[in-house]
Amino acid sequence: MSETISFEEAMEKLEVIVQRLEEGDVPLEEALNIYKQGMELSKLCHDKLKNVEEQLAKVITDDGEEEFIIKEEED
Repeated sequence: MSETISFEEAMEKLEVIVQRLEEGDVPLEEALNIYKQGMELSKLCHDKLKNVEEQLAKVITDDGEEEFIIKEEED
């Protein structure tokens, strides 16, 4: 998966993959390939979000604000 794809494009592709897999009429081999692509897109989105969080934290701390910590939500 290419890093040049935007977060929004990756999310759109991921949504299409989820829809196809939920339909259930995809042959097994194709479903496996689609699933792998989805996992790559998911990782790409996660990495991009993590990068943005780190940039945001740096901007906030560079501006003299208190240290910024992002807490993950609990279910």
